[in-house]
Amino acid sequence: MSSDFSRCLSLLRQERGVSQRAAAKELGISQALLSHYENGVREPGLAFVVKACNYYNVSADFLLGRTLSRDGTTIGADELYDYSAEKDNVLHGSIMATLNKKLLVNSVGILFDLLGKVGHKGAIMAASQYLSTAVYRLFRHLYRADGTQNEDFFSVTARHFLVGVANADMIYSEANYVDALAAHAKEKGHFPAMNNDALTQNYPGLYQSLLQIIHTTGERINRSTQARNPER
Repeated sequence: MSSDFSRCLSLLRQERGVSQRAAAKELGISQALLSHYENGVREPGLAFVVKACNYYNVSADFLLGRTLSRDGTTIGADELYDYSAEKDNVLHGSIMATLNKKLLVNSVGILFDLLGKVGHKGAIMAASQYLSTAVYRLFRHLYRADGTQNEDFFSVTARHFLVGVANADMIYSEANYVDALAAHAKEKGHFPAMNNDALTQNYPGLYQSLLQIIHTTGERINRSTQARNPER
């Protein structure tokens, strides 16, 4: 079973506020065996999974990390809450946060629309994984900033996070993304037009956000490069 199972099993017990000894008694096993299950040392049989689902009132898919919904239902693209679609959705406390969020949401929207037109599933998945890890990294740094949060919330240990395993995941995801696009090009797959006129026509309003990100990011990178290499 995946590490998601052991982590979820432990978090459900902590959420319920019971000790390992008490949970083990209810589940009909020893505390030592439950500890092994929660730490991923041993894998349980189907009978235990059923008991755990009944005890914590969750589905097997949730316990196994296959869905984020406790009752086991899956969420389709049309069911996802789209905060960006709300009118005047200013984030609490900061106009700057709202403006930067809109720049990124608009630009990512263009990126995935173009990838959808390319139609290569590997490229779409790799792009999603890369951006997901970027969000994960930034959120986790924010989460742990005051030094008081319990990082058991995350399956990646604090030590591994600090030595850069998430950074490595982004590098692998980017490599997979480049490989997927190269494979698509080799197969003479279709790529949508991405010149200025085509993007302006196809993404009126949104394209300005992408242009701003391209410009400001390029300027920032150039300034950093010049600072490190003043003779250039």
